Amino acid sequence: MKRIVLLAAAILGLAGGAQAQQFPNRPVTLVVPWPPGGGTDIGMRALAAATEKHLGQKIVIDNKPGAAGTIGPANMAATAAPDGYTVAQIPITVFRLPFIQKTAYDPAKDFTYIIGVTGYTFGVVVKRDAPWKTFIELLDYAKANPGKINYGAPGAGTSLHITMEQIAKQRGIKWTMVPFKGQADSLVALLGGHIDVESNSTGWAGSVNSGDVRLLVTWGAQRTKNWPAVPTLKDVGIDMVSNSPFGIAGPKGMDPAVVKVLHDAFKKGMDEQSYKDAMTKLDQEEYYLNTADYQAFATKQIAEQKQLVEELGLRQQ
Repeated sequence: MKRIVLLAAAILGLAGGAQAQQFPNRPVTLVVPWPPGGGTDIGMRALAAATEKHLGQKIVIDNKPGAAGTIGPANMAATAAPDGYTVAQIPITVFRLPFIQKTAYDPAKDFTYIIGVTGYTFGVVVKRDAPWKTFIELLDYAKANPGKINYGAPGAGTSLHITMEQIAKQRGIKWTMVPFKGQADSLVALLGGHIDVESNSTGWAGSVNSGDVRLLVTWGAQRTKNWPAVPTLKDVGIDMVSNSPFGIAGPKGMDPAVVKVLHDAFKKGMDEQSYKDAMTKLDQEEYYLNTADYQAFATKQIAEQKQLVEELGLRQQ
């Protein structure tokens, strides 16, 4: 009996090795859980294009927005085979949302974490003709006029929503979050005067550079390279840093050899100048984590996001 078990294990091992040797022999789908045109979509398309020659197959972008960036990863976890041909960008909301509301996935069990990629540069923008020239002026107006400021963000529970509410709590402000599936829609709403403020990542870069919107503050540890005159939250007296690092994962149960193929190809893609140039335009810095470190990061985030949701009282009844 023992010999039969050992033989079966050997056969499975050979099958797994053969799968890895053949992988990939067709295009790989990369699920981007945001609409086309936003900062994440632009960055992930650049990474896919830079990675293809190292993977030896085309990487097809599949935009699946919704539920603060969690519908795409959740759908992948529930329906995709763990063969490496479907992977997804994993925003931090994937770790946070299960503590806000009931979800169909468990971030600790339902994903195979492959590689950490980058963090966002977040900031707050207003129309060029808005009355607030600085972030402090906006905060002072919001405090004096409770509930009058509407700000756009990519959904409840996102880092952008969370940070804006942390700022409001610290400063005694009441303002209203207007959810959007992605940045392209919220930027249009800002320019059309339907919201007062947009809180988002650097998909607003072109509009800032053209002068159509004014960048009031960024949320990183240091000022950005592209807009060094714009203060950080710390510069204006708010002791917060928010950059929401993200990576790529597949469904649970992936062959480690296939994971290695994907990790190595994406890492080489990250090293391509075309991708680095795209990151420079978005003012995003590399936040590379290998497979083991990204798994450890995910485990740590699950615990930290649970604590954050409890502190802010965001759990839905």
